[in-house]
Amino acid sequence: MDKLLNTVIWDGNTIGDLLTLEFLASIFGNVIAAIMILVAGFVIGGWLRKRLVRLGLSNPHLDITLFNFLGNITRYIVVGFAFLFVLNTFGVQTTSFVAVIGAAGLAIGLALQGTLSNVAAGVMIVFFRPVKIGDFVEVSGQMGTVQNVTLNFIELASPANVQIIIPNAQVWGNTIVNYSIYETRRAEWVFGVGYGANLKTAEQVIRDTILADPRAKADPEPFIQVNNLGDSSVDFLVRVWCDRGDLFQFQADMKRQVKEALDQAGIDIPFPTQMIVQAKA
Repeated sequence: MDKLLNTVIWDGNTIGDLLTLEFLASIFGNVIAAIMILVAGFVIGGWLRKRLVRLGLSNPHLDITLFNFLGNITRYIVVGFAFLFVLNTFGVQTTSFVAVIGAAGLAIGLALQGTLSNVAAGVMIVFFRPVKIGDFVEVSGQMGTVQNVTLNFIELASPANVQIIIPNAQVWGNTIVNYSIYETRRAEWVFGVGYGANLKTAEQVIRDTILADPRAKADPEPFIQVNNLGDSSVDFLVRVWCDRGDLFQFQADMKRQVKEALDQAGIDIPFPTQMIVQAKA
């Protein structure tokens, strides 16, 4: 009887030990599987991010900022799914966990809707590229050269070299005037001559002076016509095309040179005058 009892006790201990070993082996296997899943998630996420960044670098027409952003988002998504697989490996119900993450994401999105709107606008700016670094633009009433384009804001340097930061939501939601897109620009002046001047001679002097400058383009054809009969002058509207980089200096130089050429030709350039008549008592 004692021998049988000892045998039963020994078998019970053996079964308990086997169950313990099986439980530990299961836990160990789950830990190993979790580590492998996480490592695989980080490796695959990093590989996909590098591939996207290389794709952006391989084509000069693609903006690397957008591909950096997409690469980071892809990496986070892959790592997030790997984390969910790890929880599932340990028997955690991921359905409720995903619901909690979704609710938290919604709350965070509502709290940061202003910032997220800037990010969304930044993605559109980076993808469609209405502005890029080096462009001279006017946005939201501000004018300057684009120094940086991020997912939250664009940075301008004003003509006075003052830093201007504009949130992307104000850039994408407003009219953008980009002065650097096209290679040529149209310079425009208004020159007034006296009513007694020979208009044909005045027109020829203006034309010869402007077209003698190498910055002026003969094609498209320059426009030089009388467009206004003012109170004291006959006004010529002059439009001539030039390279965009020459515009401002070209316009400034021609104002002085045309004035001097009209003076040399004896053509009067009138200016407003007032006559005061005093009645005798």
